[in-house]
Amino acid sequence: MTQPRILLVDDYGDAVDMWGLYLSSCGYDVLTASDGLEAMKLAIDRRPDLIVLDLDLPGLTGFEVARRLRALPATMHIPLIASTGYSDGAQLEEARRCGFDHVLVKPYEPATLVQEIEKTLHVT
Repeated sequence: MTQPRILLVDDYGDAVDMWGLYLSSCGYDVLTASDGLEAMKLAIDRRPDLIVLDLDLPGLTGFEVARRLRALPATMHIPLIASTGYSDGAQLEEARRCGFDHVLVKPYEPATLVQEIEKTLHVT
């Protein structure tokens, strides 16, 4: 069985490094991006099994990336998990309207992210 490919997108380099190493140690093939445009390119070119996407990104925000990915036939079915420091209900509801399947509010435990990924990908 092939490793699920996860695209991890965050503009905070230390977070990308830490979460990328953690997800790799959990058996995932991890791609990383630090902005919305890079995330779009990787999503289209590499077709990850799931995307973990920060909402507050330079260039294209995570909200806009989600809207664009949902509009493209090639990427519309890729599950999206928002990973955000936003805790305002209106922003979280906007994330859901943009097409996110799940929203995780930072800070959260590493195991919480893995559980959400496994649940979304139906991995046990």
